Amino acid sequence: MTVTLADVAKRVGVSASTVSRALSSPDKVNPQTRQEIMAAVEAMGYVPNQVAKSLNSGRRDALGIVVPDIANPFFPPIIKAVQARAARLGHSVLISDSDEQTRDELGLVRELVKRSDGVIVVSPRSDPGALADLAAREVIVFINREIEGAVNVLIDDGVGVGQAVEHLHALGHRRVCYLAGPARSWSNKVRRAAAREAAERVGVELVEYGPFNPQMQAGVRAADLVVASGATGVIAYDDLIASGLMLRLAQRGVSVPGDISVIGVDNSALSGMSYPTLTSVSVPCYDAGVTAVNIMNEHLSGKRVEPQTIQLETELVVRGSTGDCPR
Repeated sequence: MTVTLADVAKRVGVSASTVSRALSSPDKVNPQTRQEIMAAVEAMGYVPNQVAKSLNSGRRDALGIVVPDIANPFFPPIIKAVQARAARLGHSVLISDSDEQTRDELGLVRELVKRSDGVIVVSPRSDPGALADLAAREVIVFINREIEGAVNVLIDDGVGVGQAVEHLHALGHRRVCYLAGPARSWSNKVRRAAAREAAERVGVELVEYGPFNPQMQAGVRAADLVVASGATGVIAYDDLIASGLMLRLAQRGVSVPGDISVIGVDNSALSGMSYPTLTSVSVPCYDAGVTAVNIMNEHLSGKRVEPQTIQLETELVVRGSTGDCPR
């Protein structure tokens, strides 16, 4: 039989309203009475009605998160971090996947706004003006996209990609390909700019191909272009493209790293499972998710959260897919 608020009140010898107040506003109840109520709640297995609680408080105790592609290995660690941290703070998490469809993204965010207390938007592809307008009216935190006047948690890909170029240069490579990601990707703009800057600084010729969607098939398609370019080193937008590239190079009999060195970005699980293992830029996805939830929780706790940008650094992890320039 379901235990009700009245059952708890009868056991403790107080009114139902006192029990309700002890659960929703414990600081407004005498400590001794509150302790007796909480003991009864635990002993009887009482579960508060969340719908009623939401109606009374105006809170849903839920956060939303929107990602461009839940199948991309970059995003699950962020989602996992958001879920874990939110659970510790008493929030459930609603997840939406835009499937790289820019036209659907804003609609998904607006829908989650109606069903949650705040939304974390990861690597959005939508127009920055539309995103800024939405953030001005709703509780939103962006991950991996800098939106003016909003709260942003950025992953500084530039540091790691710069290290990737320097690593190839140190191995003797002087002609390097950059395989670009989606045209509307903020991360791609940062990574490409960092590759260009580092290449110019150390004296490496940079050849660019793309844009490509972050999929293994894109790397397969890019392989023939890479071989024809005469480049001896490649930096791919992400590990998916890098893995597809290595697969096609192996099919063509091109040795990695004997003939061509390959570097990915994200340091995903793929980097340790490929053969050879993939040198990749390590990205603090989990930390980004935790940071976003912490900021969101401050806002929901009544603290004033000013527009801000928090940057998390990346670094290159060297594995078996890079080696000395063959010529």
